[in-house]
Parts: sequence; C-alpha cells; structure tokens
Amino acid sequence: MSESVKETHEFQTEVAQLLRLMIHSLYSNKEIFLRELISNASDACDKLRFEALSDDSLFGGDSELVIHLAFDKDARTVTVRDNGIGMNREEVVENIGTIARSGTRQFLDKLTGDQAADAQLIGQFGVGFYSSFIVAESVVLYSRRAGDPVEAGVRWESHGGDGYTLENVAREHHGTEVVLALREDADEFLDAWRLRGIVKKYSDHITFPVRMQSTEKDGEDEATDAGEETVNAASALWMRAKKDISDEEYQTFYKHLSHDFEDPLTWTHNRVEGKYEYTTLLYLPARAPFDLWDRDHIHGIKLYVQRVFIMDDSEQLIPRYLRFVRGLVDSSDLPLNVSREILQSNKVIDSIRSGSVKKILALLQDLADKEPEKYASFWTEFGRVLKEGPGEDHANREAIAKLLRFASTHSDSEEQTVSLDQYIERMGEGQAHIYYITADAFNAAKNSPHLESLRAEGTEVLLMYDRVDDWMMSFLQEYEGKKLVSVAKGEWPDTADDDVDTSAPEDGSDKELTKRIGDALGERVDEVRVSKRLTTSPACLVFKEHEMALHMQALLKQAGHDVPSSKPTLEINPAHPLLVRMDGETDDTRFGEWASILLDQAILAEGGQLEDPAGFVKRLNDVMLAMGED
Repeated sequence: MSESVKETHEFQTEVAQLLRLMIHSLYSNKEIFLRELISNASDACDKLRFEALSDDSLFGGDSELVIHLAFDKDARTVTVRDNGIGMNREEVVENIGTIARSGTRQFLDKLTGDQAADAQLIGQFGVGFYSSFIVAESVVLYSRRAGDPVEAGVRWESHGGDGYTLENVAREHHGTEVVLALREDADEFLDAWRLRGIVKKYSDHITFPVRMQSTEKDGEDEATDAGEETVNAASALWMRAKKDISDEEYQTFYKHLSHDFEDPLTWTHNRVEGKYEYTTLLYLPARAPFDLWDRDHIHGIKLYVQRVFIMDDSEQLIPRYLRFVRGLVDSSDLPLNVSREILQSNKVIDSIRSGSVKKILALLQDLADKEPEKYASFWTEFGRVLKEGPGEDHANREAIAKLLRFASTHSDSEEQTVSLDQYIERMGEGQAHIYYITADAFNAAKNSPHLESLRAEGTEVLLMYDRVDDWMMSFLQEYEGKKLVSVAKGEWPDTADDDVDTSAPEDGSDKELTKRIGDALGERVDEVRVSKRLTTSPACLVFKEHEMALHMQALLKQAGHDVPSSKPTLEINPAHPLLVRMDGETDDTRFGEWASILLDQAILAEGGQLEDPAGFVKRLNDVMLAMGED
C-alpha cells in the first residue's frame, strides 16, 4: 500500500456553528459526552449484529460485541472503543464532517443563546460525536468498516476549530475507537469511580457490555482486555418485569433512546401474549422536538426482533398523528431479516400498530383524567399533532375526539382547555348540536359576527383557530351522538329544534333590499339573505357546509395550491344603521358602492383576501366623502 496522505478539510458551516454553540450550552452538563459516545458505540454494535444476520463473516471471528472504556492519567486521555460495524472513509466524512440531517438550519435558527433552553434543543438534535469537544481539546477517531481490508482503516483528527484531518491507516480490528485528549478543567474524567458512575447513570441498560479497566492502566493495546470489569447491566430493560423496574430506570432508558435531556411526561410498558407476542415500551416526551413539523423527517419508534435491533424510526409501527411518541417494539414473531418493504404489508405489524395506538390513547386518557395539569402541558406541546388523528384514524376517531381540547366562548380564554365532554355537560336544555367556529387567529374566532345571536342567548361555541382545525372538522362530524355544526356554514342551525323553519322572516322592505344588493353584487355572491346569526354587525359571509373557509382558501393559494371556486352567501342585518341607510339610498351607483363595501368588509372579517384592495379603499373614501357632503 502506498504511503497515506493526510488531507485537511473544513467543517461544514453548520457543523462549525453547532460545535461552538454546543460547547457553551452543554458545558454545565459535561458528563453527557460519555453517554453520547457509548450510545454511538451501541448503535454500531446493533448495526453489525443486524448486517451479520445475512453475512456472519462480517464478525471477522469476533462475534462477542463489546464496548471498551479506558483512561490514561499520564496522557490525559479517555478512550471509547467498540467492535461494531465501523465506518469507511466516505462514511467518516459524511457522518462527522457534515450534518446531512433535514431541518439543520431550522434547528440552528431556534437556538436563542439561553444556555438552559439551547441545551434542551441540542439534546433533541442528537449531538452524538460532537459532544466530545465539551471536554476535549482534541479528538482522534480510528475506524474500519466490518468486511473491509485491514489497509482501509481511517484516522480522523480535529482540535474543534473549523476543520479536521483525514488519512488512511492500517487497522487490524473493525469498529471505531475515539480518543479524547482532555482539557485542563476535565480532570474529573480521569477517575475510575467517576467514569463508572456515569456509565451506571446513563448507559446501564445498553444491551452490550461496557467494560472498563479496573486499574488505572491505559488502554493502548486494544486486543488486551485483561483487568477489565463490566460496569453496566447489559440487559434489555424492556424484557424485565415492570415491578422490577424503578421510575428512575425508566427515565434513564428514555434519555438513552431519545437523546432527550428532560424526563418523559409518562410511559406505558406492556407485554402482549396471544396470537402474536410482542413487548412495547412507549414514552410521551415532555417537550416537542424542533423538527416535529418537518415533513421530510421520518418519525417513528425502534423495532427489535427477539432483542436484536432491526431499525430506527420505524414509521410503520405508529401513525403520523402520534409521531411524537418515543420508544420501542420487540416482536417474537417477525423474521430477523425483516425489511421496511415487508413491514408495509405485514399482519404482525398491523396487530402491533393497532395495539400500540390503543395503549397510547389509553395512556393519554388516563393522564387527562388523573393528572389534568400534565395533560394540559402535553396539549400545549402536541395538541396540534393529535388533531390530525380524526382524519387519519377512523377506527379510533371517538377516542381521539375525547382527548381534544379547544378554546370556547364559555370563558373567552385563548387557552385550549375545553373538552367535548365538558361542552356537552354545559349544553342548554333543548340544545341539539355542538357548535364551533374556525378562524385563522383566536381574536378572529372570538370576535366573529357569526357568534352574535348565540352569544345573546348564552349558547357556548368552541373557538378553533389552529390551521389544522378546518381539515380536522371535515372528518369529525359527530361525537357522542351529537352533530358538530359550524356556525359559519350552511343554513342557520336552530338551537332548539331541527324541525323548525330556519329561514329568517322577511317583510317586503327586506326582500326588496336583499334583491337590490344581490343585483348590485351580481356573480360575486351566490345569494343575499336576511341573517338569523347577526345582532350587531351589518353583514357576514356564509359558505355551504362542505366548502372551505376563506382563511383556508387564502392559505392554500399562498402555498400554490389550486382552490375550487365557490361563491359565498351574504347574510345581512336589516336593522343595522348601515343597512337602514342603504335601504333609503336612491342613487343606484352609490348603492352599488355601498354593496361592494359591505361584501369586502365581510370578506376581510372572514380572513379572506380582496381581489381589488385599491378599489375597496377608493370606494370607501368616496362614500365617506359623500357622507361628509350630505
């Protein structure tokens, strides 16, 4: 082999920025570097064990997968070594020199400079290898991919600035070794008792043994394991009986799975026996990850088969509306060589998915019933995601609906705390339906003219202002036998009796006025009619039951979508002074301007966009000037 050439590379801009931010934000939690490095080593062992299912020669005669931890007081180094899958040169550059993960820029933009807050975000992002620089002034990594020749080893080195060096080296053993040259203020990690304590705290349930020297000798000879002791439990926590696992152990295992810094909100651990046998350990995080709304990022849970890790982010095991759930599934019935393609149409997976969803929904309901403050915290973080459920999961629609929370006219508070059950309990005598309104903002919903009549008679209305609400309500049309009715769509829903005449009575003057306005507006409206909704406003727009609200039409148009054209109905309040003034207007041109202004105002109140804003302003100015002259 020709002499290796050492190349110098610059870090990707995002890596350099993340590195600087991370060192400062996580400095108060320096010990986290060891958790991250051991977690990476565990992942590498998992991957080798999986790939070796189809090619056991990858073990290279070394089938006992182990993680080694050593320190050298004289050299001031800490070393973490594994005999897992390893990396070739291209993989080292891809995994360490760059961050290919979707949402990196979004993540960096969310960093605030507040060390406590940024530490949470950085933990969510999964800093992994880069956490080494919290305690190290320089880091050297050696790696060789299992199955590659000895000469294909790679040496990577960086002092944590803007770049790194890379060269090929001969390396007898496959796997990865990371050597940290510690900073002057990191002496605490040159102590066996301290390192052992960190492993027990963060990595006790890594399923591979973590072996550490029992003396203070260094670990230069990677082939010599004499004097080592296993310092972690090295067992699958999820296979133990629940009664034997403490809350602290569950919480620690969650942090290992998720790389989160916070404890989970709650969890559910179940072993299912019957036609199919599997174990689930599923967690609800306390805080939403920064990439929760990243459509390109795969969200899922880990899949194990008979305690053998198979794949990360197995989205087939959990529906998208529960993508915030973290955890794992361990199946006894799937083949070890199962692929993502096989998972897409597999009866075992269908059974596991169905059972897991029911467990999660039951966990959420239990939280809502017994710990409402915790559930309120969950709803603040993940409520908008759960609202996707009625459209995605018909089988569990009623259970999901029971978990939904909304603002309402009962308190006029922006906080979404009202459940459908609470609404039903407060329904007035004879009230047949659950009433709601959707809008693009809380104040737009709260102040909508559509609510005026219902407010006057004391009927509660749910105020929905999340973007997902309009879409959700197209699937959620009934709950506990009661129809959910939009007060801004369709004919006026009478609050007492479905059989009564819902059209507002019109006298001769009203009929003439609605006809004049309709003639003036022409094709811009489907109909003009007298409203039973309004008490103080002059007019409002009403769409048919299955038509899209104006604010949603505007949102979709902005996103470049084609929106089906629809004509609204203009409802008027003949008793309003503006309509009284219009009724007495004899100049048809001026009446037409009044009618256009009336319609444009109703469109703006609905969150719509005017086709001719300048024309609206001119008409309004002309009318105001004319009023002044009068």
